Amino acid sequence: MSSAVDYSLLEQLREIVGHDSVLSAHSELVVYECDGFVIEKNCPDVVVFPRTVQQVSEIVRLCNEHQVPFLPRGAGTSLAGGCLPVGGGVMIVLTRMREILEIDLRNRCAFVESGVVNLWLTKALKGTGFHYAPDPSSQGACTIGGNVATNSGGPHTLKYGVTVNHVLGVEAVLADGTIVEVGGPAEDPTGLDLVGALVGSEGTLAIVTKAWVRLTRDPEGVRTMLAVFDSADAATNAISQIIGAGIIPAALEMMDQGILIAVEQAFRFGFPLDAAAILLIEVDGLEAGLDESRDRIEAICHENEAREVRHAQDAKQRALLWKSRKQAFGAVGRLSPSYCTQDGVVPRTKLPHMLRRITEIGQAHEVRIVNVFHAGDGNLHPILLFDERDTEQIGRVLRASEEILDECLACGGSVTGEHGIGVEKIEFMSKMFTPSDLEAMARLRSAFNPENRLSPCKMLPTAGACGLEQVHPGRRAAL
Repeated sequence: MSSAVDYSLLEQLREIVGHDSVLSAHSELVVYECDGFVIEKNCPDVVVFPRTVQQVSEIVRLCNEHQVPFLPRGAGTSLAGGCLPVGGGVMIVLTRMREILEIDLRNRCAFVESGVVNLWLTKALKGTGFHYAPDPSSQGACTIGGNVATNSGGPHTLKYGVTVNHVLGVEAVLADGTIVEVGGPAEDPTGLDLVGALVGSEGTLAIVTKAWVRLTRDPEGVRTMLAVFDSADAATNAISQIIGAGIIPAALEMMDQGILIAVEQAFRFGFPLDAAAILLIEVDGLEAGLDESRDRIEAICHENEAREVRHAQDAKQRALLWKSRKQAFGAVGRLSPSYCTQDGVVPRTKLPHMLRRITEIGQAHEVRIVNVFHAGDGNLHPILLFDERDTEQIGRVLRASEEILDECLACGGSVTGEHGIGVEKIEFMSKMFTPSDLEAMARLRSAFNPENRLSPCKMLPTAGACGLEQVHPGRRAAL
């Protein structure tokens, strides 16, 4: 145990949550040394599992009393090191706060605790005529609190928007232990948009413990298609043309041949293994006009040399197609023992260029890269395959990742669409923003988190005197 966390603090934490809700043995803590970004690892000194907002508040006050850093964690599915305990300290895991407290269909909202798994809310709403629109690919494991922290997206964000578009309000614990409510179930609250500031702040402003989320009415009809292409350029050109035609699909996803083979080997969906790329396209809304949109999309695909366009004939076939997309990352384990997923964004017209550059960068650094991404909004997810036991490979992956994200910026894009900055992309913040922009962000954080004990060394390069040598021990070792 670190000298920063003494026996007295450990005993006081146990008094708050109970002995069975505190972990301090290294063999238990190692489970929490990283999230989905496996390159950077560091164990917390203590992991604690609160069940109520009052317990979270007491834990935070206790950490401040002992001058120990602390940070929240959900399911650990984040992909940028957002819940990495850089300086150790107390990790507050919210997965036992998992109640769906209220579903209010008349006001089209639900009130849920942070540890509620995204898919649980979907299942709870089945048959009501409503759904919760944000659907990250990890929705079977990720939590609503984690989605709020990173402003998660998902395949259907093209039409329905990301998490911030569906959060009406939150209950949160501030860095000093104060419990606050910001926003609420009412639409269009007055005053400053503090909900918008908290969503996507990656746990650096407050610990969100509950959320009021907006519910969306189920569409009257859905049409789901799978278009098969013999070239990635043709597929990406079709994407731009579909959007250019004024059609906004509910989802427009692309998988290249590398990931397609892995998915087919894992799940036997019947995909053509010689295809260079496939597009999963869905339109929804009122039945009137859906067939017309479907037919126009199919025509655009054929105009761009699609080999074939398949149609889901019923709900079972549609679910199977979506399973192929949602399980794609799980299938990567068949290709490599470790992988790193990037999250750059570019204008849709730059997609053909970016895919060519990703291929070139992978070849230059001898890194195998496969692609699965939210093509409709230009959100790329190149997956870099490697073995984390080999430091030399990690170095090549990091250099390739940096070049890919630099190219996204050169195309007028961003280094993240939904995964967040975490610790992985801190160095890119000064490339994306001016010093005055970063100073404004730092001042906002200081207003919420003046001592910088809450999630230190995250998101901003000015993170409380955290040098890059502290934030990136894994990067330093590899490079």
